[in-house]
Amino acid sequence: MSATIHRLNSREPSLEPMLTLVAPGMNAVNAVILDRMQSDIPLIPELAGHLIAGGGKRMRPMLTLASAELLGYSGTRHHKLAASVEFIHTATLLHDDVVDSSDLRRGRRTANIIWGNPASVLVGDFLFSRSFELMVEDGSLKVLKILSGASATIAEGEVNQLTAVRRLDLSEARYLDIIDAKTATLFAAACKIAAVVAERGEADEAALDAYGRNLGIAFQLVDDAIDYVSDAGTMGKDAGDDFREGKMTLPVILAYARGNDEERAFWKAAVTGHRNSDEDFAEAIRLVRASRAVDDTLARARHYGQRAIDALGAFPAGKAKDAMVEAVEFAVARAF
Repeated sequence: MSATIHRLNSREPSLEPMLTLVAPGMNAVNAVILDRMQSDIPLIPELAGHLIAGGGKRMRPMLTLASAELLGYSGTRHHKLAASVEFIHTATLLHDDVVDSSDLRRGRRTANIIWGNPASVLVGDFLFSRSFELMVEDGSLKVLKILSGASATIAEGEVNQLTAVRRLDLSEARYLDIIDAKTATLFAAACKIAAVVAERGEADEAALDAYGRNLGIAFQLVDDAIDYVSDAGTMGKDAGDDFREGKMTLPVILAYARGNDEERAFWKAAVTGHRNSDEDFAEAIRLVRASRAVDDTLARARHYGQRAIDALGAFPAGKAKDAMVEAVEFAVARAF
């Protein structure tokens, strides 16, 4: 599977066009986030603020705002909904770091390392609750259905991934189901709700859902690839986290399938937790590169990235569309 993403220009792709496009709206979204993360319990804004201020790109709320711009929406409903999307994402990060026993995110110590697992889980629950408050305030049952459905699907994806850890028999199809649920679903919902508030038809809803979903899959594929090609500074997490946690991401699935008996024996020992030293991780990197597993993972990312761009085909040309196309190019180019 391969695809070539046709760039808008010869320079390196950047998020800058999208950041510029949505800057005024993001100021309003950030104000909502700051307001709604407050609580009379001091630990809640302290812990939530640690993660929210941790340098994330706020990709998902930006997609809500960019999609609204694409549709020519001039209202303000999407500001609270974009904040709701970010709260869902932040809550899942807090919970994920507990599940994965992570100690680094975006170059900073994770909340669970600083405040402990119980506090991280409970503040994650608080942010989920704030998210649903914002949905209810919007008043649209359709928006509520999209975002609540996305929240449930994300949780299903995380449970599916949990049950697949250290499973050498994980298929590529199940892996794609997992990343579609745990990552792509929120990208899709973030884009689709813009069409609802703009009162556009089902065709536009479906197109924006497809854009977000395919972008989300490409985004996660690249994330899984760079675990084997980049350092912690590039990834924002410890290099080799997925390897040490026994996660069967696509590079490992492909490398294991293509390996000889000796290489498969290595992967069996590594995935089951018996070989997870720095030297073992270096060997894993060698094997995924030698088997072209990383190259093929990135080829799949380009394929889904092109599908995301193609989903925008019916929308008129302009700054919003260009920024959304370049966001796809940027997501795929992060590994290079």
